Amino acid sequence: MLDERIMNEQIHDLVEAMLLLKTPEEAQSFFEDIFTIKELQAVAQRLAVARMLKKKVTYQDIAEQTGASTATISRVNRSLTYGAGGYQLVLGRMPEYDGASDKGTDA
Repeated sequence: MLDERIMNEQIHDLVEAMLLLKTPEEAQSFFEDIFTIKELQAVAQRLAVARMLKKKVTYQDIAEQTGASTATISRVNRSLTYGAGGYQLVLGRMPEYDGASDKGTDA
């Protein structure tokens, strides 16, 4: 459940809209329409960083492999440790991979 300080009707509608997507292709189309390229790259980069942090990859290696700044890596790490559990939930459901191919722009 989203924090009451964050949740509003528009965010609720966005969450509901995402739950309507049934295939990766539908999600890609929706994300392409709703996000700018930079926003999409930033979100994808954060997920890649989270996956690597869960695997105990060093900040330096994460920065080199993803292009993320140490500030971004630190923010993702704080969310993994003290956040609402969303990263943990999603990462627990995703197949494993090495994350090395995740190249992105800094968020």
